[in-house]
Amino acid sequence: MVELKTAQEVDAMAVTGAFIAALLDDLAGRARPGVNLLDLELRARDLIAERGAQSCYWDYAPSFGRGPFRNVICLSVNDAVLHGLPHDHTLADGDLLTMDIAVSIDGWVADSARSIIVGTPRTEDLRLIEATERALAAGIAAAVPGNRLGDISAAIGSVAADYGYPVNTDFGGHGLGRTMHEDPHVPNIGRAGRGLKLRPGLTLALEPWLAAGTVRIVYDPDGWTIRSADGSRTAHSEHTIAVTDGAPRVLTARS
Repeated sequence: MVELKTAQEVDAMAVTGAFIAALLDDLAGRARPGVNLLDLELRARDLIAERGAQSCYWDYAPSFGRGPFRNVICLSVNDAVLHGLPHDHTLADGDLLTMDIAVSIDGWVADSARSIIVGTPRTEDLRLIEATERALAAGIAAAVPGNRLGDISAAIGSVAADYGYPVNTDFGGHGLGRTMHEDPHVPNIGRAGRGLKLRPGLTLALEPWLAAGTVRIVYDPDGWTIRSADGSRTAHSEHTIAVTDGAPRVLTARS
């Protein structure tokens, strides 16, 4: 069931969103060559505890994955793109790091992901990240009353096609609010004019993610970390947004 939020409830989600944006800013500033992924995980735990927030990932146990997730952030490196399990890994110069996090404050959830380059960037990695960011912007721009869910998906998929990247449909965006995952599912490719009609109060996590060379994915032995099947680099950009009477509101916008 799709739950529309009141203006006050959207404001409450925006409080959570602002915290997540600041947390990702903090971690991005710390992600340098020689830094261990576990250091970033522990920093995220500290920031969440200081704020009195609750992790949506801790003890998360969906149908995929191996046992409950016992971390507060997903950290995915290079060919890993989703659900990266933080582990003892030291970042190297040129690594492409994706950080994905969802937390709840006073019962309201926001979710965001950001891909960054650690140290010296490669041109092809910058282009891949740019594609996800522009796809996200296009999806957000389509999230206006009167449009349909397919318009968002089509906008995201169109940008990916313009860049020449294939689109995987196994994982995509989703509704959220009181919990991390609510209806509806938002594929990263679709047909304009199809699907749920967008109405003010609809809150969505839009999250285009791309692999440079394939739509196929594989899982690490940890049961969580998802990688491109061909080992090509990956990137992921995500914002929590609200459909309003006018322009969409980005609740996890960077300051």
